[in-house]
Amino acid sequence: MISVLLADDQSLVRSGLRMLIDSADDMTTVGEVDNGRDAVAAVRAGQIDVVLMDIRMPVMDGIEATRQITALGV
Repeated sequence: MISVLLADDQSLVRSGLRMLIDSADDMTTVGEVDNGRDAVAAVRAGQIDVVLMDIRMPVMDGIEATRQITALGV
């Protein structure tokens, strides 16, 4: 099973993506966050295979969050 984290500041977008992901037989949404800082923290804290990341978010944008996540080497 592929575990997916949704990172987007718009709850409607996260909700739609969750419906699509959770309807697949081989994927499940394991978390939702609304900013990049929380996305980095979630990856550090849990077993996540894929992050669907928005680029424009408050606190920390998706580009910086992706840099930090890839630097973790997980």
